[in-house]
Amino acid sequence: MPYVVTNPATGETGRSYPTFTAEQVETAVAAADKAHREWGTTTTPEERAALVRRAAELHRERREELADLIVEEMGKIREGALGEVDFAADILEYYADNAAEIMRDQQLAIQGDGTAVIRRSSLGALLGIMPWNFPYYQVARFAGPNLIIGNTVLLKHASQCPASAAALEQIFLDAGFPVGAYVNLYISSDQAADIIADRRVHGVSLTGSEGAGAAVAEVAGRNLKKVVLELGGSDPFIVLSTDDLDATAQAAVDARLDNSGQSCNGAKRFIVADELHDAFLEKFVAGLTAVSAVDPTSPDAVLGPLSSVGAAEQLEEQVNRAVAQGATLVAGGTRTGAFFEPTVLTGVTQDMDAYGEEFFGPVAVVYRAADENEAIEIANGTSFGLGSYLYTTDAEQAERVADRIEAGMVYVNLVLADSPELPFGGVKRSGIGRELGYLGADEFVNKKLIRSA
Repeated sequence: MPYVVTNPATGETGRSYPTFTAEQVETAVAAADKAHREWGTTTTPEERAALVRRAAELHRERREELADLIVEEMGKIREGALGEVDFAADILEYYADNAAEIMRDQQLAIQGDGTAVIRRSSLGALLGIMPWNFPYYQVARFAGPNLIIGNTVLLKHASQCPASAAALEQIFLDAGFPVGAYVNLYISSDQAADIIADRRVHGVSLTGSEGAGAAVAEVAGRNLKKVVLELGGSDPFIVLSTDDLDATAQAAVDARLDNSGQSCNGAKRFIVADELHDAFLEKFVAGLTAVSAVDPTSPDAVLGPLSSVGAAEQLEEQVNRAVAQGATLVAGGTRTGAFFEPTVLTGVTQDMDAYGEEFFGPVAVVYRAADENEAIEIANGTSFGLGSYLYTTDAEQAERVADRIEAGMVYVNLVLADSPELPFGGVKRSGIGRELGYLGADEFVNKKLIRSA
């Protein structure tokens, strides 16, 4: 099945890209293996960093063109598309700036005489399987550190993002990377499984659904390959106290509508202390419903379409099922094509599907919590554990609650604060491993001990 550009805002189809043949897959894997041996293991971190820095510069030089591609492919509002290109460039620059420190020998304190160091070196070719919701950011946080290390990258992008995938491959080639250092793949899931099994490929990183993650991990496990998985979340937004409820409610709106609600670490469940619940709900609903889903090219767009009609239909089914099971639809719930209006549900209980599901779109579930303990119980009451948000004016409470939240990330009194130096990842069914920061650069490396007398 070919990769096809389909504009979710209009339904129009554009360019089509054929799936690779078996011969093309072999050529790609062989090129990545060769590039690792002839480039990744023979160049210095500083030399590789110069190429990554040039790739960042090309992102900035081509930001308008790159933004236009993902507005068309997955309906991202244009301001968000431009911001994503900039953030991807920031990530690449971060790794270029810190390449020497990332690859520096780690001296160990040892018992007895002599010395011991941990020396980091590349593993080889890696497969990245990336999602449609952040076509540039996701690639930067995988490719950036691994190219610094000397690993080479085989990149399977989502089938609805073929044009932006091609544009990224061209950027890395134009930056001066050798053929095979970064290779774009138009492949099927079966072909991806074959690549994971190939002995020339040494690891795989996937961002996607739980099902996709389980399938990839199964193949990787059978073939003894390292995996990093980021599998989504249903992040809690806990409000225990605030000295500015208007600002807190607006932060909640911003956190829910980021990327039209299609962000793995977007706030999705809003857990509010009993004494603040009613006032928060009123302000939160007012803020959400003041936003309309519009053409993503509109200069004032905050909320665009979902990535596809199918995605919007799935969200609609989830909302309808929640209501059928007893949840209260406070606002929204209407779909028009791929556009879905901001929606708020209350009254969700543990026996409903909605209690444990991820709503990947502008749908929020608001809970009332009697106290701190109940808020934590609700927050931890899902199989996910990616990010979380906590609002409180009590510093001791912030420390206490942050320790008890089962998540890979806790943001206290702020939202939308991702940054290249901050590690990203989750626990439970939200995934395995970390991306970004120094931890993200320490996943696919050989940490070799060198002990000398």
